[in-house]
Amino acid sequence: MKEFFKIVFASMIGLVLSFFVMLILLGIIIAGIISTSGKPDAVKVSPNSVLHIELDYPIEERTSKNPLDRFFFSEFEREKLGLNDILLKIKKAKSDDRIKGIFLDLTSMQTGFATVEEIRNALLDFKKSGKFIIAYSEIYTQGAYYLSSVSDKIYLNPEGLLEFKGFSSQIAFFKGSLEKLDIEAQVIKVGTYKSAVEPFVLDKMSEPNRQQVTSFMGSLYDHFLQNIAESRKIPRDSLFAIANNLKVQNAADAVKYKLADGLKYKDELLDELKSRTGIEKDENVKSVSLEAYDGNTEYEEKEEASDNKIAVVYASGDIVGGEGDDETIGSERISKSIRKAKEDDKVKAVVLRINSPGGSALASDVIWREVLLTKKVKPVIVSMGDVAASGGYYIACAADSIFAQPNTITGSIGVFGIIPNMQNFFNKKLGITFDGVKTGQYADLGTVTRPLTDAEKLIIQKEVDRIYNSFTKRVAQGRKKSQEYINTIGQGRVWSGSEALKNGLVDRLGNIDDAIKSAAKMAKLENYKLVSYPAMKDPFASFLKKSSDEVKEYFTKAELGEQYRYYKQLKQILNTTGIQARLPYTISIR
Repeated sequence: MKEFFKIVFASMIGLVLSFFVMLILLGIIIAGIISTSGKPDAVKVSPNSVLHIELDYPIEERTSKNPLDRFFFSEFEREKLGLNDILLKIKKAKSDDRIKGIFLDLTSMQTGFATVEEIRNALLDFKKSGKFIIAYSEIYTQGAYYLSSVSDKIYLNPEGLLEFKGFSSQIAFFKGSLEKLDIEAQVIKVGTYKSAVEPFVLDKMSEPNRQQVTSFMGSLYDHFLQNIAESRKIPRDSLFAIANNLKVQNAADAVKYKLADGLKYKDELLDELKSRTGIEKDENVKSVSLEAYDGNTEYEEKEEASDNKIAVVYASGDIVGGEGDDETIGSERISKSIRKAKEDDKVKAVVLRINSPGGSALASDVIWREVLLTKKVKPVIVSMGDVAASGGYYIACAADSIFAQPNTITGSIGVFGIIPNMQNFFNKKLGITFDGVKTGQYADLGTVTRPLTDAEKLIIQKEVDRIYNSFTKRVAQGRKKSQEYINTIGQGRVWSGSEALKNGLVDRLGNIDDAIKSAAKMAKLENYKLVSYPAMKDPFASFLKKSSDEVKEYFTKAELGEQYRYYKQLKQILNTTGIQARLPYTISIR
């Protein structure tokens, strides 16, 4: 027995030592990766080169500084650029004599339409240089085609497909599943259109919800058709008829109806690129990927020749209390960043870039307060991305001016709370019962193990009403409208950017560059340097958490496929705490 314990003890010591050795080695490897990947080696750009743009990954607002992002599973092959770097590189290529044109190699766009709009505008600006843009794909989704429509020539594989069929939006309803599990979603809300709760209490869209979705989707679709009409010189009504009757069913149809300029195989496309760049047929096309392109250094030096600064504060993701991270809007972290920009005398104006469906009403109010205080010291301009709704609009409404894209999703001025009653689930499905004591009548308010009493529902409803009143009051003050008017366009209703311009929720339609120029004009600046807030998280410090989360997310996505978004939506709602100012649902337009 003595020998047995000696062996066990020795094995335990060996296991512990091995763990620490592996941890040290892992630290050395990670440190090496981080130290060598702060900035990749510059890729030599040859004269007469083509800038190759693919964009076949989800596009975030900013490029991640974490080099470990590219070392997870199948995504390790290519760096993923954020919107900030995509726009900057296209702008640099415009004045780079080595770049003769752009090759758009697109199939699908895994991002919102407002982000696509930003890139599309950058490509339109690039064309002012007189350089060419050619698009080619075997399959174009509608998002990819919308971006490609700016091209001088659009080519399609002879056996390929170009989707052009109109927009659709589908909402998943969980009421039936919750009933099978004996779970009751106890909803307290304000706002006729605040339909974030509908998937949990209904099995189909309410009429007010159907009305708002029909309205803003119609606005998005009209903008989509109008821009393609201008680029392709096809009447808008003709485009509508082509889509409505699904006239484009194969590659030849795309050329017949002038959505594409020709059918080519890849080798034929490469021959055209060689011809346009003056390369002999027996040579390879000189190209550089957007990810590897380092840009025009002269442009960089020109942009940085000033002590005056405009701070761009990035607020992206769900709004939560506390510090948050690069994927969420932590009230502490973002409000601290806005305050830092306010107190820096060299920062003459602030642009708050918002891409958020909302979240915690309390966290939104904390950020709103810092925006209000900063506006008293220097100009604050909001630039809206794909979505700036509910809490995302709450943090925007105090700004001096608000810019949105025509296809930004915004508004949703409403408040709700959900407390699941899981008593029957625990009792009938799992055989678990609960009992206990409490020192006050409301000591266990909010528990999921029993239904709310009428008195408790009234208490929560009063708080939801109070927060909604504060929300509409803040918007009314910021937009210089009456609270009564804001209530008529509030009620949780979602609007497109174009609709929001008409009803006064935004001031101008434009991209982030337009917002920056407006900030410079308000601050009376001709020369300035851009600085970004908040500083992105240290990659080494967040490695263990990120790796664990991404492993779980990767396998869940692999198992559920396209249905992952429904799982994520359900999990997100059931895990929320406190009163929420959140977009009605995950909007997915196909």
